[in-house]
Amino acid sequence: MDWFPIALSLQVSALATLFALLIGVPLAWLLARRRFPGRDLLEAAVVLPVILPPTVLGYYLLVLIGSQGVIGRGLGVVGIELVFTWKAAVIAACIGAIPLLIKAAQAGFESVDRTLENAARTLGRSEWSIFWSVSVPLAWRSLLAGGILTYCRALGDFGITLMVAGSIPGKTQTMALAIYDRVQADQLAEANRLALIAVALVIGLLLGIGRLARVRY
Repeated sequence: MDWFPIALSLQVSALATLFALLIGVPLAWLLARRRFPGRDLLEAAVVLPVILPPTVLGYYLLVLIGSQGVIGRGLGVVGIELVFTWKAAVIAACIGAIPLLIKAAQAGFESVDRTLENAARTLGRSEWSIFWSVSVPLAWRSLLAGGILTYCRALGDFGITLMVAGSIPGKTQTMALAIYDRVQADQLAEANRLALIAVALVIGLLLGIGRLARVRY
């Protein structure tokens, strides 16, 4: 059995989740706590990756990071290529999964009692300090649940990854792509093993969310 797609998927999902946390948590806090012009448009844009067909997202991502794209051309100057590499798979998985993190984190921040944050302000705490010492600790369940859901979604990304990273065995072929490739090659036993591993991983992570929901302070 080829273990490369499994190892790559775990690596890609972990990195995609990390980037989603770095980008999504501040954005979720902004949507939950601030009112500004264009907020509704930003909130609509956040959920677009869930609604749009993966091929559409993959196409526009390819336009951006391809050799002739705005980002791809700039990176090419310094010798960095993204398309058809595992890095492109990370970007694709992050874009496809980040709405789950943002919406879960936003709900968590909205559930935090504002009087506690205001009390910290009266004590002279900065917004940055309040974010880390009050908001995040009180919303940790939502943040962790969003992170796990993001990881699960990144683990199964197919359409966007196929468009920008391809399905290159031993290089960019993730577990989802490997399953499709095995089915196309009529290697059903191998496809079934990979599918069972994917199901086991996701079920294990979702059971983790369920246990967290029962945790008491």
